[in-house]
Amino acid sequence: MANLVTSLCCVVLAAVVVAYAQRRIQLVARNQYEQMGSDVTMQCGSLNSDASVSWKVNGTDVIFPHHLEGPKLILTEVDFGHNGLYSCFQNPDGERRDTIYLHVGFLPREPVITCRSNTYPKGFYCNWHLQHPTYIPTAFEVDIQHNQRSLAVQKDPVHKNRCHVRFPEVFSSYPYIVNVTAINALGKTSNTYSFEESNIVKPDPPERVTATPIRFNPRRLEVSWQSPATWPDIDSFPLKYFLRYRPLIREQWQHVELSDSTSHTITDAYAGKEYIIQVAAKDTEIGTWSDWSVAVHATPWIEDPLPHSAITPTTDVDFPTETKTSPIPSSRAPQKGQVPVDRAAKVIAIFSPLLLGLMLLLM
Repeated sequence: MANLVTSLCCVVLAAVVVAYAQRRIQLVARNQYEQMGSDVTMQCGSLNSDASVSWKVNGTDVIFPHHLEGPKLILTEVDFGHNGLYSCFQNPDGERRDTIYLHVGFLPREPVITCRSNTYPKGFYCNWHLQHPTYIPTAFEVDIQHNQRSLAVQKDPVHKNRCHVRFPEVFSSYPYIVNVTAINALGKTSNTYSFEESNIVKPDPPERVTATPIRFNPRRLEVSWQSPATWPDIDSFPLKYFLRYRPLIREQWQHVELSDSTSHTITDAYAGKEYIIQVAAKDTEIGTWSDWSVAVHATPWIEDPLPHSAITPTTDVDFPTETKTSPIPSSRAPQKGQVPVDRAAKVIAIFSPLLLGLMLLLM
């Protein structure tokens, strides 16, 4: 008896699990991708053509132009406003039978391809992108041929639309042919790009550019830099450099091209004016110039003005001077509260005639 009860429980539990699984399958939304401007038909699950259903989009009734054909919902000239989560319910009990997420987008156009070697002669990389977005998930397939054989392609871990390839040989006269195919749910489109090895060599900009004023030289600046760290063999494949500089007060640049030196002394700077300085690099024989380095600013040497305390004061401090130009005042100079000598002499001069007449009368 116990075994019979256990068996019945197992059967019931299995039926519940199957029903739940079928229910979950019905509730999980499936994606449907459609072309912008097209007419779209959505089928409500696997219901028969005579089934009666109602539809909702994002939980509300469908209000834009549409019509029903049994379990099918037909939308006309869809656009981005039709994107959303559509659910269908079987009448009359209103049980949900299907859920569809509609994505409206575009078929991809031809991808744009560029390739560059900043690690010559080690290898090169290629980038690709779409000039017009598709608004739906789009993947890319890449194939690179050289001398009628495919090369190993390594996807970039950071840039999803970039791959890296090692040069199979150096100084090759055979062209490289890159084919990129853009693929999404609406279709695929390919484009091909061909190049020769020497045409894609372009170093990264020079690094650690510094500009230093030269003491007692108000028109000079000492500029130095380092070759890009990504350039793998500077001895076998040397770089030349292009220096440009200008004062901030002017728009016109001055230029100096250098062979393989990583320093230069500017000798014609405007005294006291701030300068902006940049450097570019290029392989000495092939390829194109790098982008400009990060700009640095510097001002030529300026003579420090005398500090305020070093200025000779003209008041409040008495300095002895030579006797021939300014005699030292006598230590018997009049002090405050004393009657000046010249004033007493004037008093005696005024009263002397009176005193003389008085003396004559008394005689």
